[in-house]
Amino acid sequence: MVRDPLSMTFAALADPTRRAILARLSVGEASVAELAEPFDMTMRAVSSHIAVLEAAGLVSRGRDAQRRPSRIRLDPLADIDGWLEDYRKLWTRRFDKLDKHLANRSKHDDGDHGG
Repeated sequence: MVRDPLSMTFAALADPTRRAILARLSVGEASVAELAEPFDMTMRAVSSHIAVLEAAGLVSRGRDAQRRPSRIRLDPLADIDGWLEDYRKLWTRRFDKLDKHLANRSKHDDGDHGG
């Protein structure tokens, strides 16, 4: 099943284990064994999580002599930020309109009680 990159990123981030793996990778690359340490799961299960992150473009795997370290990739997170920015702008405009409405209403109410 082919999915758009944004959907794949959100799907990958939906799992708390994968988010924890990304948090660990944000401080530096790590092997599967290093990533598996804090979790009560097999290295195979952690490898599966890494594969999902890799398919979403959130992780890349290198090839050192004896290991394949994983590294975080930030491009998909920047894509999410761009997508969210449209909604930030929408809600900012709506709150600005609400602020103006409430300010006008407050002025109107103050005028009614000024006597």
